[in-house]
Amino acid sequence: MAPSIATYISLPGTTAEAFGHWQEVFGGELNLIRYGDMDLEGLPFEPDPQAVAHVTLSAPGGELAGGDVMDDGDYPVKDTAYSLLYTVDSPEAARDLMGKLVNGGGSENMPFDKAPWGDWYGQVFDRFGVMWAFSVPAAS
Repeated sequence: MAPSIATYISLPGTTAEAFGHWQEVFGGELNLIRYGDMDLEGLPFEPDPQAVAHVTLSAPGGELAGGDVMDDGDYPVKDTAYSLLYTVDSPEAARDLMGKLVNGGGSENMPFDKAPWGDWYGQVFDRFGVMWAFSVPAAS
């Protein structure tokens, strides 16, 4: 197998719902494993059997992975320190995807428009607090 890299995100008990929503928006194949689906012998903690142990969404253009947070720490999801950048072929395709995230309970963070560097660019927060940035190369 060739090396690969994927974004991994831990959510506070909303991982199954988030990845299901993202599959509706972006398409692709979803593979989800809950702790109750596994042999937990030797695990150093007692997880909720319904918690997501690992999930992958193989969507057009890449893979996103994640799981539910397993401790009581406060890990803010909504932030502008990171985003998931999705590059598509046309401004119409980007606007469509952004609209699906906003209509699914999200909010626009930066309107999708021609950027000073020449590409098209915009940002939305989905209903889970994850910032999605969308880009279309200027040549498109």
